[in-house]
Formats: sequence, structure tokens, C-alpha cells
Amino acid sequence: MIILIYLFLLLWEEAQGWGFKDGIFHNSIWLERAAGVYHREARSGKYKLTYAEAKAVCEFEGGRLATYKQLEAARKIGFHVCAAGWMAKGRVGYPIVKPGPNCGFGKTGIIDYGVRLNRSERWDAYCYNPHAKECGGVFTDPKRIFKSPGFPNEYEDNQICYWHIRLKYGQRIHLSFLNFDLEDDPGCLADYVEIYDSYDDVHGFVGRYCGDQLPDDIISTGNVMTLKFLSDASVTAGGFQIKYVAVDPVSKSSPGKNTNTTSTGNKNFLTGRFSHL
Repeated sequence: MIILIYLFLLLWEEAQGWGFKDGIFHNSIWLERAAGVYHREARSGKYKLTYAEAKAVCEFEGGRLATYKQLEAARKIGFHVCAAGWMAKGRVGYPIVKPGPNCGFGKTGIIDYGVRLNRSERWDAYCYNPHAKECGGVFTDPKRIFKSPGFPNEYEDNQICYWHIRLKYGQRIHLSFLNFDLEDDPGCLADYVEIYDSYDDVHGFVGRYCGDQLPDDIISTGNVMTLKFLSDASVTAGGFQIKYVAVDPVSKSSPGKNTNTTSTGNKNFLTGRFSHL
């Protein structure tokens, strides 16, 4: 009995630390930006940037590679990313808030790979830009409409926005595009929206969208979803409005809607592997 009480107290402390309240998992760790620091990877995927390329990515967005101290300051207020990246002076590491067996070797803090002698090694990047235009948010409401910055006016250059949807356990997320107009690019390499069926923009990649054709509706496999909007340094467009509603386990999707978690309706669309959390 004593052991059971002890285990219950441990689990309760864990739930409190991760913000479990009213059936909703309020996890701010995956916001991907804190104290001016943000995580970037190559457009071609994870661990593709040399040191020179990582510097160029940050400078292209008006920032610079973060120092160890800047990354640690961000980590202390909840910045947690399970991906090693370049820092200033050729250092490589990543910030861990909550230890886990598959990330951080069970430790917290900056997992530090040290200064790399071979600057041609390929990692991600940790950039620092305290003046970057911030947008996005964390939504726990059962339904909401959110927009690109400035909508219905055109969005600005050099935007990086993350929207994290967190609903009650057992619910799913029905996502609908009401308006959609981004820079037209066959490869979706300039301005784009990415959707992930997960807590972050690392796992559960659903697809990348650009152009002016409305993507099909998307329904998540679980109660979480992440959307990322990025605009480059040139050419803007009208932006977007996106609506989501909670789908209860017993509910059925509206007739005629696409209930798949991937979409092929948009001609400028890059599909990805889909994972169930």
C-alpha cells in the first residue's frame, strides 16, 4: 500500500510538472522558440547543415548562431528540442528540459558535444534573434479560427510561426483551410505551411503546403497537432485562415469531408511519413 501511494505521488508530481490540468496536456516545452533562440534545420531535412551553412541559415533570417549561454537561458524557461545543432564558435549540442531514455541520455541541461574540429559535420542549427517577428500560440479551446500575421493583409517576410493545438485526451482535431494564399513555388521551398501530427515539428510530418489552392481537410490521429508557417526574405502573398474543431471519439466527421491524415488536393504539396503517437 505504501509503495502504491509513493508511486501515485511520483506520477502526480510528474503530471503537475508537465502541466496536466482539466484533461488537457499543457506542454509549453515544444514551442521551439524561447528567449530569442530557435531551432532550424535544412529544408532538405534533419542533420544536413555544415557549420558554414548553419551560420548562413541564421544570418539569412536576420540572426546569428546562438551561444551556449543563450541556449541554456532558453532551456531554463522551457526550450526543449531533441535534435543536436550548431552553436556559435563551432559548438554542437541540444537543450533538454525533461530527461527521457531516447533523448538526452536521461539527463537534463545542454547535451554538449563540444567544439567540433570538423566543421563539415552535418547537424541542425540553433539561431538567436531577439528581434525576430514572433507569432503563433498554443490552443486548447475545442474550436478556433487562427490566421497568418496581418491577415487579411499580406504577411511579412522572414516570419517563423508555430501553432500548437492541444485538446483533451481521446479527442481528435479536424483542421479546415478557409483561405490560403502563399508564394507559389513548385517545391514549396520559399513560403509554406507544414503540418505535424505530434507535439513538435520533428515527428508525424503530414505535409508541406504553398500556392493558392485550398488544401483538403485533415483529421489528426490523436489530440495534438503542430502547424509551422515560414516565409523567406522575398515575395509575400495574402496569407491564410485555418479553422479547427474538436472531434469526440463517438463523433463522425461531416459528410463529404476528407478524413485522411494526408492530402493530395493541393498541387503544391509535399507529403510525408505519418506516425501515430
